[in-house]
Amino acid sequence: MAAEHARVGVDSEFAPLRTMVVARCEFRAPDEADSLGGAMPVPEDAAQVLEAVWGKTFGEVYPDKQRAWEAEREQLAAVLHSHGVEVLRPRLFDDSEKATAGRIGYANFFVRDPWFTVGAHVIEGALQFPHRRMEVLPSRDLLVERVMPAAAAYVSLPRPGAPPLGRRGPGPFLEGGDVLVLGTDIFVGISGMATDELGYQWLAKYLRPFGFTVTAVRLPAHVLHLDCAIGLVRDGLLIACPERLPDGLPEPLRSWEHIDVSEDEAAAMATNGLPIDPGTYITDPEFERVGAELERRGITVEYLDFSVSRLFGGAFRCSTQPLLRED
Repeated sequence: MAAEHARVGVDSEFAPLRTMVVARCEFRAPDEADSLGGAMPVPEDAAQVLEAVWGKTFGEVYPDKQRAWEAEREQLAAVLHSHGVEVLRPRLFDDSEKATAGRIGYANFFVRDPWFTVGAHVIEGALQFPHRRMEVLPSRDLLVERVMPAAAAYVSLPRPGAPPLGRRGPGPFLEGGDVLVLGTDIFVGISGMATDELGYQWLAKYLRPFGFTVTAVRLPAHVLHLDCAIGLVRDGLLIACPERLPDGLPEPLRSWEHIDVSEDEAAAMATNGLPIDPGTYITDPEFERVGAELERRGITVEYLDFSVSRLFGGAFRCSTQPLLRED
């Protein structure tokens, strides 16, 4: 194994990107809404699209949209390649995993959430929505191949309690979309829909001996993850939705310059762009206003249409997971 492959770690959300995992595009909806464990946090127009998918795969119902969805991720991978980033992909679910999922359904579409990297620590979390509980499995081969030979730690959150049918269960829950990394400052969103208090406490306890400070950030109940409210662009610059931050920005970020977005823009994923490095940022042309603000501050903005991915309540950050970001 090459030395480059043995390096695993994330210094910050915007440290130069070296190795990135880009998500697949698999979704089989639960047989009925009650088995989902709660409403999916998607815009109203997206909810109308997804209403036809209960008990089916997205591609069965919308083959053209499925192809467009896959093309979005391929285009993202190509842009990352063009910037010298090594791109890895999870595998697809196999037939036995699909059979095990059964009527609950399965998802393999937002690699940001089932596991994440903080410094030199790779952590498997646990997802609240029952149809996403197995989402870590398609990444497991990558983690074994890349993390096991590396100096990085590889740990997992304690397994959540078994959920009653149609409910999420007692946790603990910890999802990567709620975790923002800024050196030894770690921010964890808690809305009740994803990471819970016990998941936050576990992460804080685990990371504390390694010199990290883990700060909880309260979110409104309708906001799935912290990266749907805050996006760190470079040192001293962030994008935020004030309406989604009832207590304001976390203390270490309050002196930063911030580009504010509205609730509607945040719901469409305006904070969920992706820094390649401190001077380069990927977002959707839907957020050209935000892109123009970034360009005024010297950031090069790459635009990619991610309209199908955004139907599922996520965008560029949700669709990726770094294994190596280092200054």
